Amino acid sequence: MALTKVNTNISLVETLAKLYLEGKPAEISDETIAQLCDWLMAEFHQLPLNLQFSDYMRYNNAQEMFADIELQQLWVSADSYDSSVYPNPIYGFIFQGMHDYDHYLTDSDFSLEGEIAAYNFAAKRAPSLDIQKILYSEIVLRSAAYLYLGYAATPKIVFP
Repeated sequence: MALTKVNTNISLVETLAKLYLEGKPAEISDETIAQLCDWLMAEFHQLPLNLQFSDYMRYNNAQEMFADIELQQLWVSADSYDSSVYPNPIYGFIFQGMHDYDHYLTDSDFSLEGEIAAYNFAAKRAPSLDIQKILYSEIVLRSAAYLYLGYAATPKIVFP
């Protein structure tokens, strides 16, 4: 039974990764980008954390990150987010901080299941379907690509 679950999970990771890796970059309207940025800024103002920028700091696991969050701080690595969709890189920084805090609130790790839990938590707060689709690409599909490849794929937003 466990073997089937593992095989199913591997198949799901591969399927989602290929949607990301083989997908063409989405065309996102200026209106949607503005709505996304406004929403991210509102989310940022609700974070009870001191976000710290780093060129090199990455958490090895969720427990390391949770320990920092419990100290009301969070390191956000520059290579953790895609800034091409945003008019200013600060929004990618905010997105990553919000997403990492969602992992904490949902007690979810960096597995595909953990990323899906964090996505579902964020998607419920998103102001539109288009923003939910952006979140799905950034959180679920991009994470699946990382798990499949073993390294970060070229960042992009795809709408499969």
